[in-house]
Amino acid sequence: MSLETMISMLLEGSLTSLAIFALTLIGALPLGLVVAFGRMAKNPVIKGITWFYISIMRGTPLMLQLFVVYFGPYYLLGIQSSPDWRFTAVITAFIINYAAYFAEIYRGGIESIDRGQYEAAEVLGYSSLQTFFLIILPQVIKRILPSLTNEVITLIKDTSLAFVISVSEMFTVAKAIVAAQKTMTAFGIAALFYYVFNAIVSFIMGRIERVFDFYKED
Repeated sequence: MSLETMISMLLEGSLTSLAIFALTLIGALPLGLVVAFGRMAKNPVIKGITWFYISIMRGTPLMLQLFVVYFGPYYLLGIQSSPDWRFTAVITAFIINYAAYFAEIYRGGIESIDRGQYEAAEVLGYSSLQTFFLIILPQVIKRILPSLTNEVITLIKDTSLAFVISVSEMFTVAKAIVAAQKTMTAFGIAALFYYVFNAIVSFIMGRIERVFDFYKED
């Protein structure tokens, strides 16, 4: 196999890795915020349910969650999975897993904001939604960006776990090439991809942090 063919195959697999990454962020970032609100709710039932959800997601391996989501419909409900279910199961498992981590990051950021800012906004006539989105959220984003960056970088590497239910992302393709060609070159190229992608994400997140530099900590 030529180097050009190998790179072409790995690039095709990388598109699946990028799709897993992007769809997970699109689903997990807003879901995490909803879960964070549930975790901070005054209602003990809602608070307890979200605490249990976060505890399970953070306390069990993502690999196990992938197996449960993929095989669960068949073994628990007797539903025969379609050919497209593998990829859907990967996205579902990744979203519910990362939403739990994002929820705790959001919660820490929101609870770090001084209560006096809410009271001041109320005095100025802001509604609850205006207070949160115009005053609180920008400060929360500023504070949680380093933690979010760490989780996003971890997500990039975790996309390789999709291989456990036979989704052909880049790492799966690299393993197949290495097994067939008896060479580590494919692993080296895959490692370079992950490194470059992480560097790009780190750069973008760094730029976003600069955007929020208008808010300075005392």
